Amino acid sequence: MASWEPVIGLEIHVHLKTRTKMFCRCPVEYAAVPNSNTCPVCLAFPGALPVPNRRAIEDCVKLGLALDCAVAERAVFHRKNYFYPDNPKAYQISQYDEPLCVDGGLTVPTADGEERIGIVRAHLEEDAAKNVHVAASGRIHGATATLVDFNRCGTPLVEIVTAPDIHSADTAKRFLQLLRQTIVELDVSDAELEKGSMRFDVNVSVRPAGSDELRTRTELKNMNSFNFAAKGIEREIARQIRIYEEGGTVDQETLHFDPTNEDSPPLRSKEEAQDYRYFPEPDLVPVHTPRDVVERLRGEIGELPGTRIRRIADTLAFYDADVLVTGGLDQLWAKLVHEGVDPKEAANVLANDFAATGGNPNDVNPAEFAKLIKARPTITRDAFSRGVATSFSGSFVAGVFTEQKAVSDVAELDPVIDRILAANAGQADAYRGGKEGLLGFFVGQVMKETGGKADPRVVSERLREKLGPSTPA
Repeated sequence: MASWEPVIGLEIHVHLKTRTKMFCRCPVEYAAVPNSNTCPVCLAFPGALPVPNRRAIEDCVKLGLALDCAVAERAVFHRKNYFYPDNPKAYQISQYDEPLCVDGGLTVPTADGEERIGIVRAHLEEDAAKNVHVAASGRIHGATATLVDFNRCGTPLVEIVTAPDIHSADTAKRFLQLLRQTIVELDVSDAELEKGSMRFDVNVSVRPAGSDELRTRTELKNMNSFNFAAKGIEREIARQIRIYEEGGTVDQETLHFDPTNEDSPPLRSKEEAQDYRYFPEPDLVPVHTPRDVVERLRGEIGELPGTRIRRIADTLAFYDADVLVTGGLDQLWAKLVHEGVDPKEAANVLANDFAATGGNPNDVNPAEFAKLIKARPTITRDAFSRGVATSFSGSFVAGVFTEQKAVSDVAELDPVIDRILAANAGQADAYRGGKEGLLGFFVGQVMKETGGKADPRVVSERLREKLGPSTPA
């Protein structure tokens, strides 16, 4: 059986965080009343002329610089011609052969080194309207009708196109996570996947390992989940390998990814550039970004996430550093460490406990939160959990929770432990026979019996003493 290598490229679309649209003064507002933020320009009334959004141009340049791109001295808007219900002009104002930012790259740190993913271009365009598909899934596949909300039409959008430098679903996922955190920290976009302000298309092909050919690719369209992107890539890689090994050929087409279905049904054949009949937008002059503006924007870029991952990995394991930075938790982590919290303990609490709350780390008082973490071994599990859940509220005071001490008195705990061991003699024998994982079961039973007030470390120690060694037969 032949050995295959995946070849993956990404097209990422990012809504810029501007007050108004790309070529008109209509407000950009998420979840507004449908079709309420429109005007003759974004609805393509005859004679209405576009005017570029300066802030959007500067945000695109800033993002391009962070991606190590060259900023073009001359960029040109083009008309990308296609007919679809979400496109009232029957063309989209985009950029073609003279984009704003080109020839960059994003270096993705890994546990084994670094992978640099080339950025072919980062260019400006206007978003299309939003098609609302009348279906249980909200997707076009299986829909009975489609409604159109033109509020999104004309929203400033940066399209980032990578080189086909990605060769695994995991690398694609990690690239997207790092890119999103970079975008958020630059403050050019919220990049909220669930709201559609960051979406990505995935181009996938496979080739014999060791070859440098680029075979026919397919496209998974408009994905807004890192996990779904990875799953879709893995599924498509397997599908293409199966086709080639059965003697077939892969068709160039756009596919619909449905996470609840093992198939990715085709939506349409995939277009090439010539299908869009690009030509320069006659109503807009070329963009010339002054060098002093470029340097001002370059100076606004701080330490980038990829650099911080490598720096924090000098203190923590790479995995912990990666989770903290891509989760936007590393700045709070650094403040907790400054307050005297053990670095590994702070990382564990943030990644496992705080992240689950959905709270904003910027709203946390690190000095008070540090008191809670330091008191963790001596307070009840419930008190600690409730403390973490309210740590990002303005009224959080650690003392409210640190006063709720855990039960660590052996004389009080032993009767409870003895009752649980007697009631679960079979599990106790299994533990002694080598199933050491059952210790967690017994700890959980004691915590349940004491209403979460027992000190789990003392409970664990007493259980080990009473159960004896766990020795495989």
